[in-house]
Amino acid sequence: MHHVLRHVVTVILLVLATAALAQNYPNKPIRFLVPSPAGGSPDILARIVGTRLSEQLKQQVIIDNRSGASGVIGVEIVRNAAPDGYTLLLATSTIFASLPALKSKLPYDVDRDFAHLSRIAWVANVATVNAGLGVNSVADLVKLAKDKPGQLNYGSAGNGSPAHLAGAMFNVLAGVKTTHVPYKGAAPALSDMLGGQIQFLITSPLVAMPHGRAGRIKVLATTGAQRDPLLPELPTMAETVPGYEIVQWWGVSVAKATPATIVQRLHQELMIALNTADAKALMNKNGATPSPEQPAAFLAFMKAERARIANVGKQAGIVLD
Repeated sequence: MHHVLRHVVTVILLVLATAALAQNYPNKPIRFLVPSPAGGSPDILARIVGTRLSEQLKQQVIIDNRSGASGVIGVEIVRNAAPDGYTLLLATSTIFASLPALKSKLPYDVDRDFAHLSRIAWVANVATVNAGLGVNSVADLVKLAKDKPGQLNYGSAGNGSPAHLAGAMFNVLAGVKTTHVPYKGAAPALSDMLGGQIQFLITSPLVAMPHGRAGRIKVLATTGAQRDPLLPELPTMAETVPGYEIVQWWGVSVAKATPATIVQRLHQELMIALNTADAKALMNKNGATPSPEQPAAFLAFMKAERARIANVGKQAGIVLD
């Protein structure tokens, strides 16, 4: 009897403590973990969202860049963090779609270990080349790759990243052979392309377009199924390589055991942030389309993405284990 009573009291105290935590949330700075280096597309988007959340929540939102292992290092930090809403994760298409679809073993489970707030944005990537390569179109790139099989190198933000999949899809659909060079993020990959260490990179316009407009690289095409209204001057890859389509997306997640009231609060604040005129304008300026949605819709979207990527990986022969 005393044991049962003690258990009931413990449960009541736990419920009261959780309620108090949610009621006072947030009362200290929030860490927004980005599983890639500063300067890349994920970092840019996280700072746009983090700035608005900081203003709305009246607390500092600190961007914490943790790259390595294709983002897995950052994911593990959030998975093991206290589930109190003070550690957010910038979910990426790599860590929550590509890697789970292409690897049989990961230290985390997308559904079991995380509560998902919303997708925040998506972007059709752009195919870019070193300005001195002598390539002015996708057709030129295909011809050069066929003339020099295995000699052209393309970069990515790591094995299983969108850029890795994009390059592999190019090889399969264009009937060419190019070599994948993985980096710890899009920013160092772009830096090496600027320096001539790699020849082409399929990456986000958030990072690429400023360099393209300045003439430091050449931007050839977008990777969506249709021409991007934000970049109407660019053709699609599919106009030269039929069937080509791959996009990149990002969202926000927290540790699974985070109290439901805090998850709901964060979701509501995120919806407000994503619907502000300045956030939309900044995302559009960098080539991204805001995509606020309900948690259930985000979860369903990720499941569909994993199935699609698994199919792409099978066709391209990508094995990450």
